Amino acid sequence: MSAEATAPAPYTREQQETDELCAGAIRALSGMSTIRYRGRRLHDGHRPLPIHAAHLQAAAALQDLPSLRGAADSVALRLLHTDAALHKSLCPAEPVARLVFELLEQLRVETLAPDQHAGVAHNLRHRFTAWSHAFYDSGLAEGASGLLLYTVFQMCWSRLTARPVLEKTEDFIEATRWSVSSQLGGDMAGLRRHRLDQAAFAGHALAIAHAVDAMLKEAQDDQKNTAEDAKAQTAFKLLLDVDSDNEHVPDAAPLGESRAFSDGDGVYKAYSTAYDREEKAGELVRRALLLEYRERMDARIASLGINTARLARRFTQLLAVPQRDGWSFGEEEGTIDGRRLAQLISSPSERRLFRKEQFLPQADCLVSFLVDCSGSMKTHAESVAVLLDIVLRALDQAGIKTELLGFTTGAWNGGRVKRDWMRARSPANPGRLNELVHMVFKDGDTSWRRARPDIAALLKADLYREGVDGEAVDWACRRMLARPERRRILLVVSDGCPMDTATNLANDEFYLAQHLKQVVARREAQGAVEICGLGLGLDLGAYYSRSLATTLPASLNNELFSEIAQLLAGRKK
Repeated sequence: MSAEATAPAPYTREQQETDELCAGAIRALSGMSTIRYRGRRLHDGHRPLPIHAAHLQAAAALQDLPSLRGAADSVALRLLHTDAALHKSLCPAEPVARLVFELLEQLRVETLAPDQHAGVAHNLRHRFTAWSHAFYDSGLAEGASGLLLYTVFQMCWSRLTARPVLEKTEDFIEATRWSVSSQLGGDMAGLRRHRLDQAAFAGHALAIAHAVDAMLKEAQDDQKNTAEDAKAQTAFKLLLDVDSDNEHVPDAAPLGESRAFSDGDGVYKAYSTAYDREEKAGELVRRALLLEYRERMDARIASLGINTARLARRFTQLLAVPQRDGWSFGEEEGTIDGRRLAQLISSPSERRLFRKEQFLPQADCLVSFLVDCSGSMKTHAESVAVLLDIVLRALDQAGIKTELLGFTTGAWNGGRVKRDWMRARSPANPGRLNELVHMVFKDGDTSWRRARPDIAALLKADLYREGVDGEAVDWACRRMLARPERRRILLVVSDGCPMDTATNLANDEFYLAQHLKQVVARREAQGAVEICGLGLGLDLGAYYSRSLATTLPASLNNELFSEIAQLLAGRKK
């Protein structure tokens, strides 16, 4: 079945936890604290880390945990033992030679795994073995090109690890192994001998890479160009494409470079802000309808059986900090209480003559929830409303201030702003071409109990149109900075990337997405507001360094609420 015909599997919380586990292993082994997965791709801070070695490329057949851990351990060893500048200066330009050179360098660092880390060595061996078997089982080694490369890879791995070639394919590669050993044998012996010296090792690796490149060219000139050969070569190139840094990952928020953004010197603009407005969401819905929505939400919440009191205690533990709250008297140790000295005379055996400073957990914190009210969120509206209502109630019980905000547009496909632009003869790169509506469902000074009816406005389908996320995040941050709380946390709830049809058509499809990334990076750098994302069936790691992916409504349970609490506290990276 082709990749196009296969529906991508949703990015689940279990997959995200596996990614976080692998990223943690890389940080521990490499000592680089900035490594994490964003958008299911490995990043060093905000910089993507390309992975060129063929046996580390993502493949459906290699998603078992030992393989994933093996890939993570291999990446960590590469970060630890490879001089990136030296490697880049030596890396050949020819695709096949580069492929071989990249894999040999990756195999070199894998042999440098510490002896005391037996689990790392096991994971590395399992990864290469699983990849080799998948390569062989796919039939890619049946063509002349695939067989030659597969044989060379097995021989080099065997030399470097001092282990026999894989038993499953030993007979299959024997003839090719014998034919190339005389030409490559000397340099293969040098691989093991110089594996501790990258520069010396590279000399032998380059010799092998260029020799294999020449052999492949000669073999391709000699072989008949049958349909089967062409098919095998095409599949082989797709599997071993070392330049696939921008490969599509299912269910990750898409992110690309915006030409319109670059043409404007990286400055985002809005064609007109004359029609933008901020509304109280409760005033956009009839009161009777609000109460009907509220009853529906209450019935759904009652059926879930969520322990709100326990969740409130969890929020207190994670977000509150101990603060001095007077004295505790009648203690058996601490500071002497002068008012009780007379008891020392009248009752010499009395020991409760001391006092201690008393500390109680208090939350000087504001948590703001920003909900994407674009059209695709309609299907999640009730589940999102129930989810946020429970979290808001628990935070309120924990004494933590909260806000519930939303963002949408005033019209579909541009509205009045687009009409003004068209009347001006449609100048190029106009920037944002729609009127914004920012909604306040609950402000920071209103308790959950008083805001209950207005929260139910999330169920009003007419509010959901299109979404301009970057400006909404900036607006929410400005609101939070105007408040006195010392710690401010913003959680963005969304099921997709920014989308406004008129803006995308007049600029390009990545204009709004690149602005969102710019806004989040700037706010994170300022450090006054902590920003995290909750993706509904989508990994938002491309935009938010702290993010959680979930599926609704199936995952509305105590486990999800616990994960959200940890996300807000900064425990999930």
